[in-house]
Amino acid sequence: MDTQRDVEETKDSPGAADRVYGARRDLINGLSEASLKGVLDGLQQGISGRPAVIGMWERNEVLQQHRVTQDQVSSYFTDFLTDQQPGLPKLKKWIVSQYKTVKEYNSLAGQDVLLTDRYTQLLIIEKHRQQEEREKEMRTSGAGFFGARQKEYKSISVDQLFKPNDRGDVPKAVILQGNSGHGKSFTARKIMLDWASGSLYQDPFELVIHLSCKELNLLCKEGEQSVLDLVNVDGKCISLVQKKLEESPEKVLLLIDGFDELQFPVSELRKSPVKDLTTPAPVDAILGALLKGRILSECHLLVTTRPTATDKLNKLLKRPVRCTEILGFSEEGVHDYFKSFCEDEFWEKALGRVKENETLYTSCFIPVICWIVCTVFRVEVATGLETTTAIFVRFVKILLDEHCQGLGQPVPDLLLSLGQLAESGIQRQQVLFDKESVEATVSDPTSFPFLCKFLLKETGEKKEMFSFMHLSFQEFFAALHYRYTSEEHQGNVKEMLESVEQQEDRTHLLPVIQFLFGLSKVKVMQDLKQRGLTSNLSLEACLKEWMVKRIENNSKKDAMMLFTLHCLYELHEDEFVRTAMAVWDKVKFNSIPLTRADCWVLLYCLQCCSTIPSLTLSKCNITPDKLRMLQPALSKCQELGVYDSSLSDESVQQILTAVSKQKSVGRVSLTVKTITLITAECLLNFMKSTPTEEFVG
Repeated sequence: MDTQRDVEETKDSPGAADRVYGARRDLINGLSEASLKGVLDGLQQGISGRPAVIGMWERNEVLQQHRVTQDQVSSYFTDFLTDQQPGLPKLKKWIVSQYKTVKEYNSLAGQDVLLTDRYTQLLIIEKHRQQEEREKEMRTSGAGFFGARQKEYKSISVDQLFKPNDRGDVPKAVILQGNSGHGKSFTARKIMLDWASGSLYQDPFELVIHLSCKELNLLCKEGEQSVLDLVNVDGKCISLVQKKLEESPEKVLLLIDGFDELQFPVSELRKSPVKDLTTPAPVDAILGALLKGRILSECHLLVTTRPTATDKLNKLLKRPVRCTEILGFSEEGVHDYFKSFCEDEFWEKALGRVKENETLYTSCFIPVICWIVCTVFRVEVATGLETTTAIFVRFVKILLDEHCQGLGQPVPDLLLSLGQLAESGIQRQQVLFDKESVEATVSDPTSFPFLCKFLLKETGEKKEMFSFMHLSFQEFFAALHYRYTSEEHQGNVKEMLESVEQQEDRTHLLPVIQFLFGLSKVKVMQDLKQRGLTSNLSLEACLKEWMVKRIENNSKKDAMMLFTLHCLYELHEDEFVRTAMAVWDKVKFNSIPLTRADCWVLLYCLQCCSTIPSLTLSKCNITPDKLRMLQPALSKCQELGVYDSSLSDESVQQILTAVSKQKSVGRVSLTVKTITLITAECLLNFMKSTPTEEFVG
């Protein structure tokens, strides 16, 4: 139905008016269900300079006599707008087909997944964080990390990016910055999908165009292009795109994704004029003109970038500008991601396992890490999670593959220079680095996805600062530096190990040592060897020697004993773990609350042993679930003591069932708050069926 033509006809013929409005009335009257006054008002008043669809008397008649659903009227309203914008539905349909699926890092051909199944709401803030905030966040982990974020930051949603600011100004350009792997490109794709699907930016933007800076790099090599060449998303709709750009540029959003990935120097974005939409010009000149507003000045811009390029981008953009930052997932976001990724009943189990490992749980604020953890868990749910080090190595490999194109130095040199920077900070307990100290070890810090750059306001000037994504990543890279350092620097590792033994205030080095053992795992070394890193075998022997001596000398402190077991778990070398565990004649934990992660570690180490002379768990917050995890190892104990007044009937039964699998048991000691009939029956059956030298209850 051609509304504009009908309106023109009514000017010349009074009878035509009755025919036009009668047709409108009959169409609306054919609808049913709930009345929507607001939508009818829009039909009566018209929008964006377009003529009204119905008259006052038609509107009132519908309100008084008929009930209309929102979906029905919206559908009719959309049909009307479609008549005014031929080709737009085809363009939106094409965009949906291109953006509704994504390729995951491990996907084979044809294994794309739905974007809506992977996208989870991100924590986006409109705030410049201060030095104290950053340092505090860097040093916090686990639930405390997420709790502090929830308290400090107010998240904004994507649909609020172009809302008026406090002065009432609508931004012409929005910067969406975020570190590598934090979800910038995912968000850009989700914006395209939601707009084309009709659920986002329907009022402010009649056209959204996606420009990938990776693709602009390729086009730049092909020579001069026109503006229409760059925005030609689908050649069949180019006339519609051109019309929108020429007639209503204020209704167009240009989404420029990955500004930091531009391979032509940003400082050389030319000031040469771009004449029009069709005349070819250098790609960098076109981009500069679009950013500055020298062409299509009324268009809106949304530009994603890593923080390393934010300052350069800000100087190029037209005003007013809104600067926002993606901080990854909130704690709720992590939970939602697990829930959407994993099976219905499985996600809580997977999340619970990860939450027990503070380092791993904290790192899940990075969407890529969250994806790695969920992927691994889906495969290894029965055997337990991969080591933390192995997860971090996977993360490094993904960033190297996806975010490190065009590096100016070999990968081994890059990783070891980052390691050197990390190690110097760990020794000084420093998490923020100034530009001078970074450039002393890293040649081009802004090109590396592992470092975060930000500006701090000081008196009269801005100061460039850098950090790792979190302290745990700094600890990992420091360990990488030690593990792959040349043999002539091996003395530094020995000094660190000795300092931990002799000085109680060196506990900040323990996570580095734990990562060192993880980097000595055979599979991890093989993965890093593929990246050009050659392992120092003599250092591996040094670590193992230190571990055995530690167990022999002063590992009797429960907390340090638990740290030792975690190191053995990260190493994951069964034969050496068996040798090390043989040094312990008695494994004892007293008043150390064991988490589920601790129980997985303890289970692995105990299962490497053929027999366990003695195991004592006293006041360790042992639950039936944890006992169920430990059950395979309990059956190997010659002597077993579990002292916890909260032991349930189920816990007692699990312990006795496990121990009864042996032909004979030396000593079994249990402490319970109350002996119930069920507990008494279990004890009697156990003593009758299992030869036991001594049973203490």
